[in-house]
Amino acid sequence: MRKFNVAVVGATGAVGEELFRVLEEYEFPINKLIPLASSRSAGSKIEYAGKEVTVLELTETVFEENDVEIAFFSAGGSISEKFAKFAVEAGAVVIDNTSHFRMDPKVPLVVPEVNPEDIKLWKETGIIANPNCSTIQMVQSLKPLDELYGIKRVDVSTYQAVSGAGKKGMEELVLQMQAFFAFNLEDAEKSAFPHQIALNVIPQIDVAQDNGFTKEEMKMVKETQKIMHRNIQVAATCVRVPVLRSHSESITVTFNENVDVDLDAVRNALNNFENVKVIDDLENKKYPMPLIATDTDFTYVGRIKKDIYASNIIHYFNVADQVRVGAATNAVRIGLKWIEMENDI
Repeated sequence: MRKFNVAVVGATGAVGEELFRVLEEYEFPINKLIPLASSRSAGSKIEYAGKEVTVLELTETVFEENDVEIAFFSAGGSISEKFAKFAVEAGAVVIDNTSHFRMDPKVPLVVPEVNPEDIKLWKETGIIANPNCSTIQMVQSLKPLDELYGIKRVDVSTYQAVSGAGKKGMEELVLQMQAFFAFNLEDAEKSAFPHQIALNVIPQIDVAQDNGFTKEEMKMVKETQKIMHRNIQVAATCVRVPVLRSHSESITVTFNENVDVDLDAVRNALNNFENVKVIDDLENKKYPMPLIATDTDFTYVGRIKKDIYASNIIHYFNVADQVRVGAATNAVRIGLKWIEMENDI
């Protein structure tokens, strides 16, 4: 396998740091690694494969100057909007982890286990979009169920970890908990989230929309439909919880009206799907939790149960590490699949 010059934009952020770990663990075929960040971070060092690599300043010319062939972007939508075009013009494929390009009809939105064939569409813009973290883990569990019975509707409530807001979110939870034990919680900083997150849950992620949903919730609706290539009905309620890492989701799936769900068939379909693991033994208190999912590359599914009133409805609990499965690992898997398909695209 030939090796590539790989840039990581947002090298010093939470997802950027995780990208380096995942790239190394997956033995990504790197010829030259180019960490990129703002002028404030330029000159700092990151560690990769036992070596220190200097972070370069993100500029309009840095991609061409370093012959970048694959560029991972994880520095925010405004950065992708401004700089992705320069990476593409330099001949690189951009794998973008922000929301900026996701709903562009010319840009493929990819979860490799679900719609790998869409990667072939990258050439029109030079960009492949990484979906929202909550969408990724959800569609990984929906795809085998859709193939089994045909999904009509999905209702989901998320329990999203503070790391979804980056380093600042994690730091804020830790500092607020420290303040709580010091009997000084009222004076603790509250900036990453609209309310105190320690010992609380916040039923709002992102800004309100005219329809009563939030932007985060509508991302899950629209992205799921784009990835699954059809207008499955989706309704989401996204909640921030005081967990450091790994998102959880309570999902209700309504299948076509004539379906009488066989739970053994459901479990088999999920367990046999790539990168999904079933943990479903309520009697022995075994089910997916953030502590199980954190720092892994699997989406865990459990608490699988048939609806009490309708034979075509099931409910289950879904957990994954959103920094990895929902961001860095999905991006790296896209890159590896792009390389695998390179001769055909």
